[in-house]
Amino acid sequence: MTTESSVAQRVRDIIATMAPRPAADLGDDLRLIEDLGFDSLRLMELTVVLERSFELPRYRPEQLMGVLRVGQVIELVTRTLEVSA
Repeated sequence: MTTESSVAQRVRDIIATMAPRPAADLGDDLRLIEDLGFDSLRLMELTVVLERSFELPRYRPEQLMGVLRVGQVIELVTRTLEVSA
């Protein structure tokens, strides 16, 4: 079972790798679109990579609404892992 902090670090690593404008310090409050340069296509790719990396069920669009910051992505993945455990 992965710990919450290792999940958070893996999510940060994936976001940092995929971000068009990667930040030196990937804080929870960084915005995916405005700060890191994600567009809608890149966000869809990020979703697929996260689903595959963590063996998550596919996210429905309504689950992703309002997920705009790094911390919210970590929260979403962590919550999904808890529910599916």
